[in-house]
Amino acid sequence: MSRKALIERVVRELASYERPSASDGERRAADWLAGEFRAAGCRVRVEEERAHGGYWWPLGLLNAASALAALLGRRLAAVVGAVAAAAVYDDVSGGRLWFRRRLLPHRPTWNVVAEAGDPHGTRTVAFIAHHDAAHSGLVFHPALPRIGMKLAPTLHERANQSIPIIFGTFLGPLQLALWGLFGRRWLKGNGMIYALGATAAMVNIGASRVVPGANDNLSSVAVLVALANELAESTPEGVRVILLSTGSEEGFMEGMQAFGRRHFSELDGATTEFVCLECVGSPQLCVVEGEGMLRMRDYPGPSREALARAGAAAGIELRRGLRTVAATDALIALRAGYPTCTLGGVDETKFPSNYHWPSDIPDNLDWSSIDGAVEVCLTYLRA
Repeated sequence: MSRKALIERVVRELASYERPSASDGERRAADWLAGEFRAAGCRVRVEEERAHGGYWWPLGLLNAASALAALLGRRLAAVVGAVAAAAVYDDVSGGRLWFRRRLLPHRPTWNVVAEAGDPHGTRTVAFIAHHDAAHSGLVFHPALPRIGMKLAPTLHERANQSIPIIFGTFLGPLQLALWGLFGRRWLKGNGMIYALGATAAMVNIGASRVVPGANDNLSSVAVLVALANELAESTPEGVRVILLSTGSEEGFMEGMQAFGRRHFSELDGATTEFVCLECVGSPQLCVVEGEGMLRMRDYPGPSREALARAGAAAGIELRRGLRTVAATDALIALRAGYPTCTLGGVDETKFPSNYHWPSDIPDNLDWSSIDGAVEVCLTYLRA
């Protein structure tokens, strides 16, 4: 089977059923992927972890609690708003997820960990994708990023990131806490608007259908399977390769968090590097320079440059200069101190194609971009 046929088979199989985070569909995808990796000769294990499986209820509940506290009095608003703002910041920043881990129910989630190459190699390269799929919601409507592109084309051309809309889930609790402390009326008004708006947006996301997720992120999962088959033929000497497909990434990287708790102590930061793959079925591949929903964190310069050199050596054009205000599994490795980079994909809006929308189906993928991502990864690995 050709590489392109293999890639398409993987994407179409996994897109044929729903795979919300921490669900039976996610487990079905994990088991199927494990079989693909085994058939390619990898050492494979499926690791069951625990995850809440979503971000809409944690963020929605925190904003609703802040608004309710503000209706009951300033002192309560100060306390609840401050705690809620801290919990939101932790939740969206790849933190400890202490609010959801202590107070919200959890379900099983599944990571697929495949290994190829030399198990005792002096260099370890981990490629990351995720096999769960996202809920849609009105905030992800594909018309929204095009509005700014049409109304302010010059500003759009200069922009290196999209509007960080997740700030809307943080500003409500923060402003209501400040109102509780200082009593400024405008803080309460603004805070209530943000908190109630964020609550409504999160309820809408939670009630929306799960998208097929062909671009986000089955395109990247297919790259992992293609790499497994390529590495069965030839693996660079002295290199251990980890092909990691996480579950519950769409719940704010819960699967990757669990992988870190289980394995980071075994992975030497001096000899281990992570390459995250995100939405590589978009028309334009890119080196993502940094990521962060509230605080932007740049990936290490040497890691980004190594990825860019791999693209150049493979003859694949990689766009530079873009940062994402979403969050990826790379954030967890980055915060743990590992050399980390992300190979992503965007369209003319500087946003991944069909992001979190029902149109994220296999027929809308740029198959040549996915094939190009495989070439970049192989060149990166062998450099």
